[in-house]
Amino acid sequence: NSKHKDGVSAAISTLLRPVKGFVYSITYDNGKEFSGHEQVNKTTNCKSYFAKPYHSWERGQNENADGLLRQYFPKTMSLVNVACNEVKIAVNKLNSRPRKCLGFKTPYQVFFERTGIDARQLGVVRL
Repeated sequence: NSKHKDGVSAAISTLLRPVKGFVYSITYDNGKEFSGHEQVNKTTNCKSYFAKPYHSWERGQNENADGLLRQYFPKTMSLVNVACNEVKIAVNKLNSRPRKCLGFKTPYQVFFERTGIDARQLGVVRL
């Protein structure tokens, strides 16, 4: 729940541990909470990249994901009182939605096809 670099780095490393063999690089936003990226590099054996400030068009996937999340959590909404279960429900719905860019497969389906791992069983989204 912290935006401190140590807490963010630990959370990223923990979440990526089960799939670290499939993670080659991570592109971060320029927030100071990502200044611990070297620790993530060590635990996941990947490279870090940072987006250029104010170049949102270089982060198309990120901007698209933000827009999809805003369907559940509008920008004007305070996230302080949002329960973890509400976030998990939104994540599950988004990852269960077929996408044109994935040949109308869901992100869950494509992730499973490429890794052999059912992302719903990783504990991140378990409801």
